Amino acid sequence: MGAPLLRRLLLVAVLACGQTLVVHLAQAAEIQVKSAQLVPSDEGYVLDAEFAINLGPRLEEVVAHGVALYFVTEFELSRPRWWWADERVTGRTQSHRLFYHALTRQYRLSAGALYQNFSSLEEALGVLSNLRNWPVADKSLIRPGEPYNAQLRMKVDLTQLPKPFQVTSIGNKEWNISAEIKRWSFVGPPAGNATAEAAPK
Repeated sequence: MGAPLLRRLLLVAVLACGQTLVVHLAQAAEIQVKSAQLVPSDEGYVLDAEFAINLGPRLEEVVAHGVALYFVTEFELSRPRWWWADERVTGRTQSHRLFYHALTRQYRLSAGALYQNFSSLEEALGVLSNLRNWPVADKSLIRPGEPYNAQLRMKVDLTQLPKPFQVTSIGNKEWNISAEIKRWSFVGPPAGNATAEAAPK
């Protein structure tokens, strides 16, 4: 085999590997927090947030075959202490169930007894990715002028999959969906004043 032919074959192999890597990165399953803010309400503070959700081809296929996915949103608020670990002020979690109903050919997104139907997975994820007016803290917990740390994330709870899928997902990169944790600091605003927006540390 001549040197020019060998170089061309190596170049083709490198380009093929590069294309495979690009496709893999583009399809990597992940959930990111795009924005988050605490907003004062009559009873306390509510959280508004926007997520970017990419299930990747494997989890999309699982949902399309009628297996339910459970999305868990976690919020925690703490008060920093220079002499000790941060003091946990409050924490909240909420769950959403997403599955495809083959008879109606619709995706259903539910939270408790409430649910919505959608004609496509994209529509369902679009609603799931926009969190509005989630009560997370009583007003008495956030004191004006004091510093606080907040963190937020959404994840897919693979432990709620049927047992065969749980076994398959162990150590399998196609099933792993990375869930970014958004952390930000803020100072408790005066009563009736500004929101506490997310500012990554």
